[in-house]
Amino acid sequence: MHLKLIACEVFYREICAEVARSIHQVDLLFVPKGLHDQGPAAMRKRLQQAIDEASAGPYEAVVLGYGLCGNGIAGLQTRACPLIVPRAHDCITLFLGSRERYQDYFQNHPGVYFLTSGWIERGRNLEPQLSLNYADLVARYGEENARYLQQELTRHYRQITFIQMGVEPDRRFEEHARREAAGRGWAFEKVEGDPALIRQLVNGPWDDSRFLTVPPGWRVAASHDDGVLRAEKP
Repeated sequence: MHLKLIACEVFYREICAEVARSIHQVDLLFVPKGLHDQGPAAMRKRLQQAIDEASAGPYEAVVLGYGLCGNGIAGLQTRACPLIVPRAHDCITLFLGSRERYQDYFQNHPGVYFLTSGWIERGRNLEPQLSLNYADLVARYGEENARYLQQELTRHYRQITFIQMGVEPDRRFEEHARREAAGRGWAFEKVEGDPALIRQLVNGPWDDSRFLTVPPGWRVAASHDDGVLRAEKP
């Protein structure tokens, strides 16, 4: 198959590793990580533009390397080929390999913040990921109020968990995550990720239990149940 895969750049190393071994011809487009920080409307607009451009090409399917991401992909649709989307609330499901594993870990580790190689090297620094940018808070509310707001916005975090995916060239990303945790007085844990869901995203088969297949002309919608997503007619 000839596929177009549009993904958040936090998956750069993992997806490239899978595409290199894929049986399919896969054309990649990585979108900057900060897109979801702009809000669901801006995220949807940028991704729809990319999908429209891909729909005009010679592709048998467009594959999205995104979860629901705060409804940022709700409303997306293709014109001429199926749209394949993982049934995931966010990218951590793909890094851990299943919704079940993510839910189990999150329930047993409240206040955890996840990091991967992509989140570290594509995220520039941790603060904008944890909350609003501190400089923006100062500009809006003054330095004293900004300091208080920053503390309130991040106080429920107590641990950094680094997900090791097997694509890291050395220990630099793990050590970075350890320093971030130590600097905040948080706990640290390293867990082994599971590339199975990312591998299936690239190669298929896209079974309905793990992936939503959206027919041309239909659109992605939140299902508000265990399936996370559903296809609907406009």
